[in-house]
Amino acid sequence: MSAGIQPAELGFFVAIAAGSSLSAAARELGITTPAVSKRLAQIETRLGVPLLNRTTRRLSLTPEGEVFLEHARRILGELDDLNQLLSTAKGAPKGLLRVNATLGFGRLHVAPVISRYVAQYPEVDVQLQLSVSPPPVTEDLFDVCVRFGEPAEGRVIARRLAPNRRLLCAAPRYLAARGAPAAPDDLRRHNCIAIRQGDDAYGTWRLTAERGAAGEEEVVKVRGNLTTNDGEIAVTWALDGHGILLRAEWDIARYLKSGRLVRVLPQYRSPDADIYAVYPQRHQLSVRVRTFVDFLGQAFQSFASGID
Repeated sequence: MSAGIQPAELGFFVAIAAGSSLSAAARELGITTPAVSKRLAQIETRLGVPLLNRTTRRLSLTPEGEVFLEHARRILGELDDLNQLLSTAKGAPKGLLRVNATLGFGRLHVAPVISRYVAQYPEVDVQLQLSVSPPPVTEDLFDVCVRFGEPAEGRVIARRLAPNRRLLCAAPRYLAARGAPAAPDDLRRHNCIAIRQGDDAYGTWRLTAERGAAGEEEVVKVRGNLTTNDGEIAVTWALDGHGILLRAEWDIARYLKSGRLVRVLPQYRSPDADIYAVYPQRHQLSVRVRTFVDFLGQAFQSFASGID
């Protein structure tokens, strides 16, 4: 018997993992339940590890089975890409697409786009993982990462999807009680809501006058009694009137339009954090990645056009 994993076993195991039982997998594969059980046992014997925990009611993956399934899905997805690339009549994208985004932006903006994407391309299985800090693209954990700012990694594709300004804002009642700052240095005397972004220190804000491209950047170390690493929480605190916030326009645009938040020091700007789709160079020909990034770009441009 040949050692190692056989190519045909990848799809076989994915079908088993997708079912609630061996009999469900047998129906999907068009073979008998004993045949499924026998083939699975042969694979496990050859590999020397169990892949499934079998009970009378349900199946569950062992840790080794989870690793097998993750890699099997990825390999089958790459085979789908290869088939579509070599075909003269490229069909709709299909297979597994792994997406990463930050917590707040992912929930508010990326997840709704994914919902519309899979409605148009139902043969694509999307796994969305949200994280506080973006993972290294080079580790092959994800196919597409949605990020703020152009990435520093080399050997990756970074497509700019939409502009994104970072604006100072506060609730009207906070400004009515404390007054509005007239210059960046005035922020030192205000209660400022600080957000930790990656490895950056809390409360270091960099501001440049809008007029004149050669304006000097002013670095202000702000203070306040509220700090967090979650942007949505910080916005909620600002809405509650606790202080001044520096936040991406995408996250506060609806509150600025409604008047629940107002601009502070509108004549100054902070460094932009434009939105990028980042993916390894080897994925640039992937039909799934290409259609998804195009879909993101169209959706984000439509949203950005509605932002003042």
